[in-house]
Amino acid sequence: MTLDAFLESLSAEEPLALPPPLRALWFDAKGDWNAAHKCVDDKSDPESMWVHAYLHRKEGDLSNAGYWYRRADREPHEGPLEDEWREIAEALLSQAAP
Repeated sequence: MTLDAFLESLSAEEPLALPPPLRALWFDAKGDWNAAHKCVDDKSDPESMWVHAYLHRKEGDLSNAGYWYRRADREPHEGPLEDEWREIAEALLSQAAP
């Protein structure tokens, strides 16, 4: 799936069948932080932990975000949240491509 197709899917009521980290980004883009967090809260794969870090950064809980960035083996993003969301989405979508 391309980023454009993913963004177009945001007009739907329910997300497509997506892996948990992408599902979390979908809910986050729809403005539902709690649903996004539920998608990755109990996951231990690096992609979910990266999204988990982003969500806590967005929430403003930087110490918790730092914990999840370390667990995901990622440097904390310092730019705008929108840029980080796009970076994560593009990376995860490229991994999911056939």
